[in-house]
Amino acid sequence: MKIDIKDLKRGWKEYTLQNDHGMAVSLLNYGGIITKAMVPDQDGKVENVMIGYKRVEDYETNPNFFGALIGPVAGRIQGAAFELDGNVYMLEANDGENHLHGGSNGFHQVLWDTEPFQDEDRVGVVLSYSRKDGEGGYPGTMDVSVTYLLTNENELILEYGAVTDQPTPLTLTNHAYFNLSGNGKETILEHQVTIDSHQFLELNEELIPTGTVVDAADTSFDFRKGRRLQDGITAQTEQNDIAGHGYDHYFLFDHSRSEMVTVKEQTSGRVLTIETDQPGMVMYTANNLQHGLDLHEGTSRKHLGVCFETQSPPASLHHDGLPPVILHPNERYQQRTVFTFSIEK
Repeated sequence: MKIDIKDLKRGWKEYTLQNDHGMAVSLLNYGGIITKAMVPDQDGKVENVMIGYKRVEDYETNPNFFGALIGPVAGRIQGAAFELDGNVYMLEANDGENHLHGGSNGFHQVLWDTEPFQDEDRVGVVLSYSRKDGEGGYPGTMDVSVTYLLTNENELILEYGAVTDQPTPLTLTNHAYFNLSGNGKETILEHQVTIDSHQFLELNEELIPTGTVVDAADTSFDFRKGRRLQDGITAQTEQNDIAGHGYDHYFLFDHSRSEMVTVKEQTSGRVLTIETDQPGMVMYTANNLQHGLDLHEGTSRKHLGVCFETQSPPASLHHDGLPPVILHPNERYQQRTVFTFSIEK
């Protein structure tokens, strides 16, 4: 196990975590952005399984949120406003009339304090940041920490923690775009995905949840027995079409098994499993990824990656009956997601 630290411009640093089995993950202190994840295939060939920019300076704006740490609230907040304890808080409308991923100055734009660590069977970096009361329109002074951890079991573990001095919305995630074919050779259409979920949130034309929880049975949203992502991308159902011919929906986990998500790519033999204590996730199939961006391996195109954004749903700010996103002063926000890479020959 080892960690390499590379100094970049204006205080940016890139940390590369390496284990003893050929896996390496690189991340920035800027935005907590994962820039690469190098993972062996069934023949031992190590390739990048995350989509990211070729030039590190392109992460400064990063409109696609490649690999970024997202917060204070991951996802869309309807009308760029919410009510809490009788007060209405107005946020930046950076996605039409709505608020997306914490706004243009969200956690993906923060230069985080970092503390690397290393021992026999794991290596990692702790990122920390103190958000001021009113920053970005959100109430409360908040101390946030996120730990990126790589183990010798090829686990990439993300541990999120936070405390606040006022009630405030908080739900954090990472916006990594996975592509198990390696080096972006193929789109994710043939990725076989299994999700421990029989319910998802219906979207309106602005990609805002309507509050309706839909039973996924016998639809292109039922991944309990596994299916190709192409099934929904080409399904031409109303909900897949609304998302730009694919998925951009919140799935509520059943928590009937330890692994919430399993992803397989047949040609490489790579398998990704996801375990989390979050109540659900947004699965996004890069439906709006524009063509022609300069990436590590070639240029971008639609459906080149798939995101598994484990989190609570911000729709709970406007609709009852959904997992909440409000953190109170006497609580500690503590969430964990584990991405494990393996081979199936």
